[in-house]
Amino acid sequence: MSAGGTVSRRWGAVACAAAEALDIDLATLPLVETSGCGPGWRSRLAVGELAVDSVAFASAAIASVRGTHQTPSLVVDPRRVEASFGSDKLLRIGGEHPPIWAPLSGFWESADGWVRTHANYPHHQERLLRLLGLSGSPDRDAVAAAIARWDAADLEDAAARAGAVVAAVRDPATWAAGAQARALASAPLVESACLGVSGPRPWAQDSRMPLAGVRVLDLTRVIAGPVATRDLAYAGTEVLRVDSPRLPEPEWQHLDTGQGKRSTLLDLRQRSDRAFFDALLEGADVLVTGYRPGALERLGLSGPELASRHPGLVVGRISAWGHVGPWALRRGFDSIVQAATGIAWEEGDVAGGVLRRPGALPVQALDHGAGHLLAGALAVAVRRQREEGRTFEVGVALARLGQELLGHERSPLQRDSAKPGELPTTTMNIAREDGTRQQVTVAPPALAVSGPAGEWRCRPHGRDVARWQTPGGQG
Repeated sequence: MSAGGTVSRRWGAVACAAAEALDIDLATLPLVETSGCGPGWRSRLAVGELAVDSVAFASAAIASVRGTHQTPSLVVDPRRVEASFGSDKLLRIGGEHPPIWAPLSGFWESADGWVRTHANYPHHQERLLRLLGLSGSPDRDAVAAAIARWDAADLEDAAARAGAVVAAVRDPATWAAGAQARALASAPLVESACLGVSGPRPWAQDSRMPLAGVRVLDLTRVIAGPVATRDLAYAGTEVLRVDSPRLPEPEWQHLDTGQGKRSTLLDLRQRSDRAFFDALLEGADVLVTGYRPGALERLGLSGPELASRHPGLVVGRISAWGHVGPWALRRGFDSIVQAATGIAWEEGDVAGGVLRRPGALPVQALDHGAGHLLAGALAVAVRRQREEGRTFEVGVALARLGQELLGHERSPLQRDSAKPGELPTTTMNIAREDGTRQQVTVAPPALAVSGPAGEWRCRPHGRDVARWQTPGGQG
């Protein structure tokens, strides 16, 4: 035990797997210590270790990004990790907890088992109802009756073809025997590749924060990608998020993960907006995308094209199912990946080999963990670009992280989650369109940084101008 009640920790399996994939020696990173006990979650899986490990890895990788600096040890606070990974439970807007899950998102009994649906976005709900032969605003009983007529795997496949989001709930062995699991099993936890040659880009003169002067163009949504870019913003980057005006964004979701960023709306199918985007990309050091494989390629933004037009760019990709295997193009979210890979089975009520009711991780750990791992991988790639040159791409898939979690030793259900009032929070005021300000309570940052850090407040979604504010690091 060291001063201040902290204890030095060994790197966990997740950090070791990420370091191996990126070919870095964890001994060269700053010492990471933890304070107090780990997250108090009730789970059969090592979700607490995954959470602390991913935050520790991101913290150490970011702190060491300017290799000439002697970084002291970093202290990761497990209570902040617990709050951050369960941030949706702590979020309050005007004192009220917003509805997180849509009525048609959740577990449903099928003719031969269980499925999980994701219908938080209106277009996904519309496609699901159309697939089920329902219209209008059917009640849950009508939806349940329609789903009960389907075999789970058949509904899963039909939903994928229809653009809806449904996963059959599998046991881990069934998932592991499938083609997608086998494809991911041979893939590293964090993918890394060189896309092309380039000279090193210079660091910005401002070195108070590890990633000061680095510009990040953020094309991510939901949780995992925004968590990664939030880490980068906290480490000193300028993050500008770009969303399509055609895709809805729940207010609560942006307030939960948008700290430290600016955001703008651009329709890349429109010539004028595409020109704005291309100008932003020309000035960016990092591009982070959470779109499914193929989506950006259709816009002329494939890896080879980015390397050719923007040498020295660092590209980060987050996906549900990875970029290999038959499911690479499928839609997916944390809850859907948990269902498909066997996590929902492990966390459910199983008796005699029969799943009586699926369960879920106490937090959306695949999203948050993948986000922190991606942030760490991007920091490593930026450092290498500044030292060696070249154009790099890194990526993390939720399903691959899920398989990593399932590979850890199981334990009986243990520990109860802390009550929301027992976890740390921070409060900020957000400007509303009518000129008033609204109080918002969020989880504090989990990332541990040495020295100054970026601001921890959120701006209204989509109201910023599509241009960079700070001088770039390209010279």
